[in-house]
Amino acid sequence: VQLQASGGGLVQAGDSLRLSCALSGGALAAYGMGWLRQAPGKEREFIAAISRSGSITYYSDSVKGRFTISKDDGENTLYLQMNSLKLEDTAVYYCATMNYLRNYQSLDNYLTWGQGTQVTVSS
Repeated sequence: VQLQASGGGLVQAGDSLRLSCALSGGALAAYGMGWLRQAPGKEREFIAAISRSGSITYYSDSVKGRFTISKDDGENTLYLQMNSLKLEDTAVYYCATMNYLRNYQSLDNYLTWGQGTQVTVSS
């Protein structure tokens, strides 16, 4: 399985952006998935997860109410809709396959990672 993240860019605070993550070599329907990010000088952190069925989602407190994770199994693509972007959302964003939904916050729970896409939010 390979993951290809895309959709990052330079935006202004308050703008919206949608990230995509295309899965190849397998079926997205078989995977729970997550989005994680790493800001400059900081550790990588969990921000959103979705169950294999797509019916259960989790978010970090920092993005809850602003970001929405979704998956389109027919298109084999995971999405992250990001609204009301803030300066502190600047980071490299990664998608990854998830091992166990109950461990959604643990980075060790994410097995296959995409290459990351840069999101930069300016004032």
